[in-house]
Amino acid sequence: MKETNKEPQWLQWAREIQSLGQIGLAFSENHYEKARNTRLIELASEMVEKHTNLEKESVNKVLMNQTGYATPKIDVRSAVIKDGKILLVQESDDKCWAMPGGWADVGDYPSQVAVRETKEESGFDVKVNKVIGVFDANRNGRALEFFHAFKIIFLCDLVGGHSCKSEETLAVDFFDLNDLPQLSPNRTNIRHIEEIKKHLADIKRPALFD
Repeated sequence: MKETNKEPQWLQWAREIQSLGQIGLAFSENHYEKARNTRLIELASEMVEKHTNLEKESVNKVLMNQTGYATPKIDVRSAVIKDGKILLVQESDDKCWAMPGGWADVGDYPSQVAVRETKEESGFDVKVNKVIGVFDANRNGRALEFFHAFKIIFLCDLVGGHSCKSEETLAVDFFDLNDLPQLSPNRTNIRHIEEIKKHLADIKRPALFD
């Protein structure tokens, strides 16, 4: 597959340095090891400060709160189709639109996340049908969140409920796949939409993966 990573090099370096420091802290056995690994995280914070409008202290606090072995986060999204239109929710933080979904919680089955998040964000009840794809969420042509994430998109059947916004969503609606509102690209982007179209055209299409 063609490489689509257009993230700035500094962000890739900062992410790797932070993860090395986080893993090092998890296995540090003495004060000196803790000091060295804490310094790695501080260096990552300084890199972020230099290239963004964020202050080092606030960045460092977030990075230091990550504990244990560093692994990618999991974002789950539901592609819910009704009469050829896709269900989207308007996100409260950026006012843009995305498929309902969110971070997986420890102990959840991935499909449970899709069902729960769809209900909480849109008011609709869904049944998971198949996996559309597993995407590297940090390689979509934009600088994303600092932490690495994978995105799982499920094709879901609408089985009940009614439109209802939540604390995280401003509106809920169905849109023509060829006439979409402004998307929240870190959550849902054109690549995701195009893959959904291919699965709707060929229900036997295998899941895409990066």
